[in-house]
Amino acid sequence: MKTIFVAVTLWLLLAPASFAAPADEAPDALVKSTVNDVLAVIKQNKDKQALRTLAEQKVLPHFDFRRMTQLAVGARWRQANPAQQQALEGGFRTLLVNTYTNALNMSATGSQTVEVKPAQMKSDQDEVVVHTLVKDPGKESIAIDYRMARAADGWKVYDVVVENLSLVTSYRGTFASEIDRSGIDGLIKALEEKNRTFAAG
Repeated sequence: MKTIFVAVTLWLLLAPASFAAPADEAPDALVKSTVNDVLAVIKQNKDKQALRTLAEQKVLPHFDFRRMTQLAVGARWRQANPAQQQALEGGFRTLLVNTYTNALNMSATGSQTVEVKPAQMKSDQDEVVVHTLVKDPGKESIAIDYRMARAADGWKVYDVVVENLSLVTSYRGTFASEIDRSGIDGLIKALEEKNRTFAAG
């Protein structure tokens, strides 16, 4: 879980942050042109509420949480009715925001830099992986790959792979175990309880 904790931190920390990004902007250009803006905000302000606002307003609009939740839940997603699917998506989204805010509050320094590799893609391609390398003075570089899909309002991230560890896949085992124990509603309740714990802390 510690690895996932770090993965979520880096993933949200280094995500594209501009509301005004053109819908046709290349995914690698989007990452490269906006990542420094996020790092600058973090370097100047580590207030917990400010970090949460940063996530809610500047980071999360660039992620496809429905697809991420579907991938994390796996085949069991089809067992959920529309209301349950909506609850799962909302719970997972909140969990990631809470994890990000707490982890970033403890570990972000603003000293990170990111090398973004040029994306190899065709003009009509609807999905792409953007490879990046996170560098922090005195530490080993970390490879982070953004799996992105084209949407009507621009490119959206639907998974992040940190050192070959997929974020959504890492949650899949935990979610499957919870569903085996107590069904879809049990997973929804588990997410709600986890988020209450974050809120109380």
